[in-house]
Amino acid sequence: MMRSLFSGVSGLQNHQTRMDVIGNNISNINTTGFKRNRVNFQDILYQQLQGAARPTDDLGGVNPKEVGLGMSVASIDTIHTQGSFQVTSVGTDLAISGQGFFILDDAGKQLFTRAGAFNVDQDGVMVNPANGMKVQGWMAREIDGFTVLDVSRPVEQIIIPVGGKDPAKATTMVEFACNLDKRIPELPENPTAEQVRESTWSTTIDVYDSFGGIHTLQVEFTRVPGTANSWNAAVNVDPQNEIPTNTTIGFGEEPPAVGGPTTFIVNFSNNGTLLSAEDGAGNVSGASGQVQMYVAFDVQTATPNEDGTLVRQDFVLDLGTVGGFTNSITQYSEASSSKAVLQDGRTMGYLENFKIDSSGIITGVFTNGSTRTLGQVALATFPNQGGLEKAGDNTFRVSNNSGAANIGPSGIAGKGDIMAGALEMSNVDMADQFVDMIVTQRGFQANSRTIQTADQLLQELLSLKR
Repeated sequence: MMRSLFSGVSGLQNHQTRMDVIGNNISNINTTGFKRNRVNFQDILYQQLQGAARPTDDLGGVNPKEVGLGMSVASIDTIHTQGSFQVTSVGTDLAISGQGFFILDDAGKQLFTRAGAFNVDQDGVMVNPANGMKVQGWMAREIDGFTVLDVSRPVEQIIIPVGGKDPAKATTMVEFACNLDKRIPELPENPTAEQVRESTWSTTIDVYDSFGGIHTLQVEFTRVPGTANSWNAAVNVDPQNEIPTNTTIGFGEEPPAVGGPTTFIVNFSNNGTLLSAEDGAGNVSGASGQVQMYVAFDVQTATPNEDGTLVRQDFVLDLGTVGGFTNSITQYSEASSSKAVLQDGRTMGYLENFKIDSSGIITGVFTNGSTRTLGQVALATFPNQGGLEKAGDNTFRVSNNSGAANIGPSGIAGKGDIMAGALEMSNVDMADQFVDMIVTQRGFQANSRTIQTADQLLQELLSLKR
């Protein structure tokens, strides 16, 4: 009789534990990235009144007689199912579609979370603004002029220097893919000035020195007299300057010095594609491949050299591929244009915005029109994510049964994709929790009835002798 009392007590206690878990789930129904818990019960020790007996020739087998001593909590599981997404349009809000956790640094300790309501503090560090924990990932580095993102390194804090500078970059390449109108009339042997003017097409593009200073590159194309597919091109940087910049152009391994050629001839095939080019010194391009020449000019705003000469800047003038037309200069019966004339220089700029793609790569957008990779947000997965311990503040920490964190970029090795401008909502289902609450309440009531009934039996026993 006393056994039923203690069985009822265990039922009351453990159903109360289940109610505590349900209450916590419901209280976090609107908590970003929250993962609900589930309570599983199991029966416990049995008192054996009679053991089992095997069959004999005369009698059959006998089953054991056992009385259970109640129940206990088998496990409280964390259910890591995907929550719904809430679009916020805030660039630093991140959600994970699939497996994985964001990594946070809490004063040297690594914690993990699905809640991606991040922001940038006054130092540009990407943090969880609720507690100051720093989001972990990898910062891009400049190596030999190239931006490198090495995700094999240990993770570090992510810094987004809003308002930071992007250095000026001198022009190193100008790509000419313009068209020269085949319909421009051919020049006679001794053309007049008016005929030359009508047969000239001029195109300009801004180029930059190492200070970010803007210079005007002008190329004037004039039909070579007596030819149908050849044009003479005169190159000049800053033609409006009172002091000439001593622009030179030519083939060779080094830029032409002051006093070198200032013009070149470009020849086209009967298909309208690039055939060859020849500089003013008589050097001719190859019969195939890229046609590229050096252009050099004086930078009059730079400090002169020790010998008093002006600093020279050079860049490559790329006319395209022999026989090509997509990214090459052409001669078709269409209006002459300077479309698709590109260069790679820029002035100094400031970081005014940034964006995060599905791989977690952070790209900075600068006021000078350039974009640059700043870093990448890291994700972590675990062999047994159900073994993680909840650490509060929407975070988890590693336990003895979770396994070590596998850290890497999103979209690799089973890690999900990152969604910027969205948050993952709690995976608590209110209807499911209310049903569990009803079942738990009935279980609690039933166990209380067990205790009441056992008490009544004891009372009857005490009343036998009056």
